[in-house]
Amino acid sequence: METVLARETSSSRASAAVIAAVLVIVLCGYALLETAVRAVGQPPWLVDPQIAAEWLTALPAGIPPLLLGVVGAVLLAVGLFFFLNAVLPGRRARHVLADPRAAVVVDDEVIAAALARRARLAANVTREQVMVVVARRHVLVNIRPTSGVPLHEAVVQAAVEAELREMAPSPLPDVRVNLATSGVIGA
Repeated sequence: METVLARETSSSRASAAVIAAVLVIVLCGYALLETAVRAVGQPPWLVDPQIAAEWLTALPAGIPPLLLGVVGAVLLAVGLFFFLNAVLPGRRARHVLADPRAAVVVDDEVIAAALARRARLAANVTREQVMVVVARRHVLVNIRPTSGVPLHEAVVQAAVEAELREMAPSPLPDVRVNLATSGVIGA
């Protein structure tokens, strides 16, 4: 069950792997084609492999420094993309809920909707006055109170934390409530 939960909460590296594989296949295929054309004695399609190898060994000569810097920066960005994609943990916007009988994975949007409903009921405001953002380690509840109606931040925070404890998402995020300074005109 742990494998299923890990697969559902982690993002796939397949797209980056496919991009890298296609780049390697295209470059190797082109090098093979040019080498085969040279072995047969035909003129090269784009660049003669012997001339390309000589050009690479004497690379800084004859290239403007600005162009060399731009090409280096692009290669660095591409390498950094693949390196970070391989090293950093990819995470989907999902949490695991504790259940002894089944593996339960819930989208963060679903958790946010449930917490927004609980915060709205605790604050006695309309749906448009509450916005909840759920991340892996924290929950941010933004509330615009109704003008002239006092609102207690501690009551809303306690209600949202109680809802989170009932859900028991793993990992359990911290709750922060922000009350807007300007209110909404009540209906």
